[in-house]
Amino acid sequence: MNKTGIILLSGGLDSLISLDIARKKCSITRALTFDYGQKAFEEEKLAATEICKFYKIQNEIIELPFLKKMLNNALTNPNNNKLDEFNSVWIPNRNGLFLNIAATYCDNYKIDYIIFGANKEEARNFSDNSKEFSEISNNFFKYSTQQKPVVWAPCIDMNKIDIVNYAIKNNTPLKFLKSCYNSKENTNKKHCGKCMSCKLLYNAILSSDNPSLIEEIF
Repeated sequence: MNKTGIILLSGGLDSLISLDIARKKCSITRALTFDYGQKAFEEEKLAATEICKFYKIQNEIIELPFLKKMLNNALTNPNNNKLDEFNSVWIPNRNGLFLNIAATYCDNYKIDYIIFGANKEEARNFSDNSKEFSEISNNFFKYSTQQKPVVWAPCIDMNKIDIVNYAIKNNTPLKFLKSCYNSKENTNKKHCGKCMSCKLLYNAILSSDNPSLIEEIF
């Protein structure tokens, strides 16, 4: 296994499963977790830390203070609770920004792949989760880096049910998940069950090969 990879790891379902798939084809040497002022950051950091311990991967926290100052949406604003509405949780160019930071790491540490948790279900609303976005990013890095890392989204052709069923079949440690936009301080639960991310996860588990997982995760 000569190829190496770096993963954008939020601690959520898609990044966890992307990591589990990718590690079978390349050596994941680093994970990047981003702090841009999101309400759930502390829980996301804890989830990412536990995942990295499990897979024996180095994790780095990247702080983006300019985004904290700029953003005023439901993910970051404590007075905005519209976490189930697409327009309220959209962050312009978030994946583009994250991938560019990861590409810098690739040049410095000679890493071959940038892995992130895009999937076809969320691509319907979030264009930076689409296959087209990944392909365009690959072309961009051919010119902006010497390493020319390949952007790889292992779940790009999967919907949430597919992703959950992969986890069930491969015994991926879903107990570490934090796939909720809310902070536990606000809900007293790890997963609130009401935000957009929670609803997608809940419905996927309900339709999966093991619906009883809902009791464990929610």
